[in-house]
Order: sequence, then C-alpha cells, then structure tokens
Amino acid sequence: MCNGCVQKEYPDRGNTCLENGSYLMNYRCCASCHQRDFVLISNKTTEDEDGEEIITYDHVCKNCDHIVARHEYTFSVVDEYQEYTMLCMLCGKAEDSISVLPDDPRQSAPLF
Repeated sequence: MCNGCVQKEYPDRGNTCLENGSYLMNYRCCASCHQRDFVLISNKTTEDEDGEEIITYDHVCKNCDHIVARHEYTFSVVDEYQEYTMLCMLCGKAEDSISVLPDDPRQSAPLF
C-alpha cells in the first residue's frame, strides 16, 4: 500500500461501502510512474468464514502494476441486520447496518 498515491489515507466515507470499484476522487497519481490513469483491480478473493463474506483485492496502477492500496469489504448478517464494512487506503473506511425486516425497528418512533 502506498500513501504517496492517495490524497488522504483512509478517508471517512460514512456508510458508503464499496464491494468493488475504486474511489478515484482520492487518487492523486501513481507514486511509482507518476501517471494519473485508471486504477485496475487484481488479486480479487472471496472468502466465507462463519457466515461472514470477506472480499479483498488490490488497486493497481494500469501503467506499471504498482499496488496503490489493498481493499477489504465484509458482509454479514447479525441478528436481524445486514452489516457491511469497508477498509481501504484509497476508498476509505465505512460501516453500514440495514434491517432485514420490512420496517427497521431502530427507525420506528415510540408510541408513548
């Protein structure tokens, strides 16, 4: 992973968790070849450990194959919620939780 390739390391992305793709707004240029071109995805793996899906891949420079950042995305179901997390020097860090029920109990207003 290369902090010279990004504008800000691990930017806070709120609840925006990317399963694939790249956050190019945070890409400065390749610190190795100094080109600002597309970032490719390589070495993508998907693992399933105890009901948690983990997707990892490398962001690499299109021109010189320099590794810009390592991306990790996780998905799991905990109780009645789908939990998502993302951690990547380029794309940032984020967490999200969505109810699997039609009406999210956390969003309902108290009756009294």
